[in-house]
Amino acid sequence: MALRVVSYNIRKAVGLDWRRSPARVLRVLNELDPDVALLQEADKRLGARPTALPREMIARETSLEVVDLAVGRGGIGWHGNAVLVRRSLPIEGRMRLELPGLEPRGAVLVRVAGLWIVGTHLGLLRRWRHLQMATILRHLGPMTKNALVAGDFNEWSPARGFEPWEDRLHVVAPGPSFHASRPVASLDRFAHGNAVRILDHGVAERSLAGVASDHLPVWASVEPAQAIPDSEDK
Repeated sequence: MALRVVSYNIRKAVGLDWRRSPARVLRVLNELDPDVALLQEADKRLGARPTALPREMIARETSLEVVDLAVGRGGIGWHGNAVLVRRSLPIEGRMRLELPGLEPRGAVLVRVAGLWIVGTHLGLLRRWRHLQMATILRHLGPMTKNALVAGDFNEWSPARGFEPWEDRLHVVAPGPSFHASRPVASLDRFAHGNAVRILDHGVAERSLAGVASDHLPVWASVEPAQAIPDSEDK
């Protein structure tokens, strides 16, 4: 079964007009019609890190549900990373992962349709990004072949910067997604294991998405290339 996966740095629902509008972000997601949406900067940074997208609004205005990954009572994510899944899809597993760095970073892992989907927002410095990539790969271990990693990878280079994932995860850049007003950098990408295929991918059109955040969402149509049990991945 192919899954439509969206990755979107929503900048706490603050658009280029400096208005905080969760309804606008949800309209962008509805236009993309994802089975799984991986969000970055979904929670505010202050205090108990309350969500930028109210749960009741997500439930009312979309066909998605929040995967329970938050630690505090007010948020929907982990270090700003949140996952929304179509209500008809069963969630087979979920995990949180702390990542090393000068600033607090993390990753979230959700298993859907036999696929481990990882959402993350990597650091600003390549040295720390490499450590974070290595941590994700080490944590996935035997699950790597059946994994898809997505998020704001914060890598400006079109060809370098992903050395820790060589031979284990294949990086795909759907296209320039930052800055939304004039996209020049492919900061938002996917990386998939050897048993996963990306059938198609792209960047959202710059209509409503062009003002809802400083990033454009990226999407991919994904399916397992072969059903390989996690225990068989060496």
